[in-house]
Amino acid sequence: MTDNRIFYSVNEAAKAAGIGLTKLREEIAAERLVARKLGKRTLIKISDLESWAANLPQAERARAAA
Repeated sequence: MTDNRIFYSVNEAAKAAGIGLTKLREEIAAERLVARKLGKRTLIKISDLESWAANLPQAERARAAA
């Protein structure tokens, strides 16, 4: 059976992204990650989480010691 979900809960989104709940909430507060409300629940659209991840800056390569 395929998982056809559209949304993650905040906890699920943090786990899927491999980051902590506090960092995820910081990204939402900074408006870098879109969150939606349904009643009291905060939901993250899976496509928004993927877009957020794709737009993170690339890590710089460590420079070799001269």
